[in-house]
Amino acid sequence: MRLLLAVLLSAFALTSAAQGFFDDNVARARIEELNRKIDAAAKEVNERLSRLEDRRGLIEIASQLEALRSDLARLRGQIELLQNQIEIADKRGKDLYVDIDTRLRKLEQVKEKEAEKPAAAAEAPAAEVKAYEAALNQFKLGNHPLAISAFQGLLVTYPSSRFAPSAQYWIGNAHSAQRDHKQAIAAWQRVLSAWPEDSRAPEALLGIATSQEAMGDKRGAQKTLEGVCVRYPASPACESAKKRLPAPAPAKK
Repeated sequence: MRLLLAVLLSAFALTSAAQGFFDDNVARARIEELNRKIDAAAKEVNERLSRLEDRRGLIEIASQLEALRSDLARLRGQIELLQNQIEIADKRGKDLYVDIDTRLRKLEQVKEKEAEKPAAAAEAPAAEVKAYEAALNQFKLGNHPLAISAFQGLLVTYPSSRFAPSAQYWIGNAHSAQRDHKQAIAAWQRVLSAWPEDSRAPEALLGIATSQEAMGDKRGAQKTLEGVCVRYPASPACESAKKRLPAPAPAKK
């Protein structure tokens, strides 16, 4: 702008001087020259203004890019958090499946041993055995609500049945399979309180630990696993509990 003003002042000054000391042709030539200088100066000013506007545009674009980078970083953090939660849920589901599958395998082994001893099976009435097997079949088929109702019906009809501890134990498993871990824990605690010396009792403790882990209570689950070997040191459940407990820290030298 200063350059343009200077050129304009020079133009007026020279135009006035031209009127006094030059003829018309010389004056016209001078005026044309000054007009060219004015046009060149105006062009330079416009170019500088244009560059200034471009810089402002670049600054605005850079600010927008920085905001986009911040949003992208935040979204990546949220995605990583969701992936971590999905992995944890998937691991809990797999652990629960393995735990139930292990219990079913043990049950099959027990049934095979019982089949080798028909005299022991004859101790229970046929209707009682049939009711227990029917309820267990519902569990195997994945009909967990029906299995719970069937096992509860067995406990009401045959409260002194030798299948009572197992029925209560499988009620806990059915609740656990439906991810109703509070009800599962309550059912297994019933096994511990009513039949603490039954072979299902240590298995019920393992189930409680599994549900505690699924609910995020890692400290409670570890305490329960430790209690398995304290209360039932000679049971197979104790060996399972040891495998699930964290390795002890090395002794300091």
